[in-house]
Amino acid sequence: MILVRSAQGLYWMSRYLARAEHLCRMMALQMEAMVDRPFREVHFGWSRIYGTMERTPPWGDIGVLESDEGLLFDSYTLAEDLTFERMHPESVWSCCAGGRENARQMRQCITGEMWLGLTLPYLRLQRMGIRDIWRTSPETFYNETAGAISAFSGAAADTMYRDENWSFIRLGRAIEKAQLTTSLFLTQLQLSRLADDSFDGDWETLLRLYHAFDAYVVRYAVQVEPGQVLDLLSTDSHLPNSLSRMLGHVEEALESLGPGPNAAASEDLRRLAGRVSALVKYEWDGHHNPEPLLNEAYQHCRDLHDLVSATYFDYRIQDAPVR
Repeated sequence: MILVRSAQGLYWMSRYLARAEHLCRMMALQMEAMVDRPFREVHFGWSRIYGTMERTPPWGDIGVLESDEGLLFDSYTLAEDLTFERMHPESVWSCCAGGRENARQMRQCITGEMWLGLTLPYLRLQRMGIRDIWRTSPETFYNETAGAISAFSGAAADTMYRDENWSFIRLGRAIEKAQLTTSLFLTQLQLSRLADDSFDGDWETLLRLYHAFDAYVVRYAVQVEPGQVLDLLSTDSHLPNSLSRMLGHVEEALESLGPGPNAAASEDLRRLAGRVSALVKYEWDGHHNPEPLLNEAYQHCRDLHDLVSATYFDYRIQDAPVR
């Protein structure tokens, strides 16, 4: 039986790290886009990042610029805000620090390989600032940081005993990635609607973000169509980072954990996990109007987190079973 404090620490550790990895991958692609893309597309990318992270950008509401007169914030400032701003909990620095601090407190629950794999990139990040990464190639920094977090996840998969510790790590990562994925898709649709047209490159960026471009070409063709991109990234359970696969991981982790001390919340949690997974698998109609379904899936992902907390972390003592 795992302690509540340990379960909560492992759950949040994996959520913070999944968030940092996702943001780093988006930033790496944004840095590449800045090389030769028009300002309108670059601004689209910044708006997408802020929208996905549910942050208000420095220039106000997210949207699409029609001219560079409104581009008041340079990319250097935005990258520093999203990466090294220590006062904001969604920055790369804060997410890595939060993940590492939870790992430190749960040091007895993780393996030495995991601890080493997390500490080295964390210490490297502490010594760096925006000037250090900007003078050469910032996309290299983001790719290396995302790679280090992926290596940490690989070390966990290779070295951890398959007990409750492992299941809470898997549960936190899957819920975080499912929530970020639905948030990103909704932001992409919102911005595309505001732009009145969309860039092929924007949708292609989504495929590259989820390592799905080759799979897309095999299934469809080289021509990128928004509906087909969402269809693939949402419903293809063979794609490692698809929404459907993440929700499947949530169900598997809950199955291995079993019922929590709060029986009522535990039942609601399993029912909701099955509901949102079935929603994407069987009710998806991405070629017509996927936004209502994505909105519902996004809200369910947020509710999943609340029910995980009620089931395993924040239950009342009188809800705990007598043993």
